[in-house]
Amino acid sequence: MALASRLLSRSRQIVLRQEHGVPVRCFAKEAAPPVLKGDEMLRNIFVEVKSKFETALGILRKEKITIDPDDAAAVTQYAKVMKTIREKADLFSESQRIQYTIQTRTKDIPDARTYLLTLKEIRVKRGLTDELGAEAMMIDALEKVEKEIKQPLMRSDKKGMALLMAEFDKINKKLGVRKEDLPKYEEALEHKIAQAQLEELKKDALEAMETQKKREEFKDEKMIDVKSLDIRNFI
Repeated sequence: MALASRLLSRSRQIVLRQEHGVPVRCFAKEAAPPVLKGDEMLRNIFVEVKSKFETALGILRKEKITIDPDDAAAVTQYAKVMKTIREKADLFSESQRIQYTIQTRTKDIPDARTYLLTLKEIRVKRGLTDELGAEAMMIDALEKVEKEIKQPLMRSDKKGMALLMAEFDKINKKLGVRKEDLPKYEEALEHKIAQAQLEELKKDALEAMETQKKREEFKDEKMIDVKSLDIRNFI
């Protein structure tokens, strides 16, 4: 029962965490949500979250998940299941949540430098690493443009921003980053997240079994390998 509780809690966290983002459809003016009274708004939020959670559980009851973060095939399968949940429950992917965060955090920033520093702050808070050193290159590019125009670069300066985008294109070319490869990068990110979530599930499962083993009636039982657990039996 302890393991079941932890697994259900993990699934609930996935749904609730993704509900912090506003669905993409709400960006459009024609899809702007109507103004609701407090109680009605809370009821609608509860009903929507409950529906998404039940959708997620319905999928988890059907799909086999192997709790083995060190097995590439198990991680790939788990990532596939999580993608199915996002699509069926209309949830954000990690890349979509990052994009939404960037849009909301930077929309009122007037200058390019503060914009880039805000992007770095978002990256750090999300736990993402800048393995290629792109941020330093982007700041260097900004300083080059600002030196050329002899003033801080404002985002409303179309000519100056065009110069900066041209410098960014050079950086992307140098790093071998292409726009057409973005889906591949997004898939790699989701795979990394899936592995981290499996690590957490493994940790939770081991902690649950350790807790159960301390009980008198289970003290002589041997702990089983978490890879042999079938999550469907606990939901």
